[in-house]
Amino acid sequence: MAIVGVAAAVRYRWTMHSANPAALRRVKEREAVTPEVFAGEIASGYEPVVLRGQVAGWPAVQAGREGSQAMLEYLARFRGGAALEVLVSTPEIDGRFFYSEDMQGFNFTRQRVPLEALLGELARFAGAEGTPPALYANAATAAEHFPGWAEANRLDLAASGATPRLWIGNAVRIATHFDASANVAAVVAGRRRFTLFPPTQAANMYVGPLDRTLAGPPVSMPDPESPDLTRYPRYAEALRHALVADLEPGDALFIPAIWWHHVRALDPVNVLVNYWWAYDASATPFIAMIHALMSIRDLPPEQKQAWRAWFDYLVFDEDAASAGDHLPPHVRSVLGPASEERTERLRAFLLGSLSGGAKPRNSPR
Repeated sequence: MAIVGVAAAVRYRWTMHSANPAALRRVKEREAVTPEVFAGEIASGYEPVVLRGQVAGWPAVQAGREGSQAMLEYLARFRGGAALEVLVSTPEIDGRFFYSEDMQGFNFTRQRVPLEALLGELARFAGAEGTPPALYANAATAAEHFPGWAEANRLDLAASGATPRLWIGNAVRIATHFDASANVAAVVAGRRRFTLFPPTQAANMYVGPLDRTLAGPPVSMPDPESPDLTRYPRYAEALRHALVADLEPGDALFIPAIWWHHVRALDPVNVLVNYWWAYDASATPFIAMIHALMSIRDLPPEQKQAWRAWFDYLVFDEDAASAGDHLPPHVRSVLGPASEERTERLRAFLLGSLSGGAKPRNSPR
């Protein structure tokens, strides 16, 4: 069974591009660590760390070391799950999933594909000459799509309940983006190159549309492998702060929340499993920022400065959590410490306000 639009693809010479690692600083590395060391020294920090050989003992990694066909046969053992969402494009994109040239759409399509069909196409293209079409199954949860995977290949670092998600494809590139949650990414088969940028470089990343994205979070528009510095001049400063990590099968990478990262898969068959360490399903900081665009950004300068003082006082200052300490505990309400009750109060107020219901009361006169 051929994936629609792929079977008749034109063959092109396959040229592997790569970022210049000599021009970038390397991500700090550690050998495989225990759960205690990970929690105490790595996940508690705010910089990426390569964990060499962290999952080298997985059966999946051992299968991948035997070659692409062995890896595909191993994946086939977990058939029986739901169909996968697969990104599909032509050889002309050189594996870089992105916007279309007019930015009215994307340079790929999304298809629901059975696992057997994806594996068959990957096997066919892995042995063919020329540049193949780009195929990528992204963020497929193990329980839904690969029943039995999590039990066969356990990661003892992730937080309780963290969901393993598989990313399977050929030599593709994922545009520079960030995640709201900290991430452990484990390479099962194929080599991967991560190029990472700290959150402080947001103003130099030339962010794409916030409300029309490739797969959730917004992306950076420049291509880190061949950036157009005439069009994106501030990106040169971002590159000065970039880090690169080259991962082999069995290696893992810890990526803190909000760190930008570009990912290139370098081989004909690539498999990665990721775990969002402290998963933020709500992504409320991003939503808060979007709301601020509507309600604050375009105010007169004096009013913006006034609201900046409020934000510093209640949100960004080191002592913000104690802003309500002058009140008796029973009336601190949403100014009190973090709790499920406070979260529910805030959510109810926000939902009411945004839907035209509850409004802040004026001061008594």
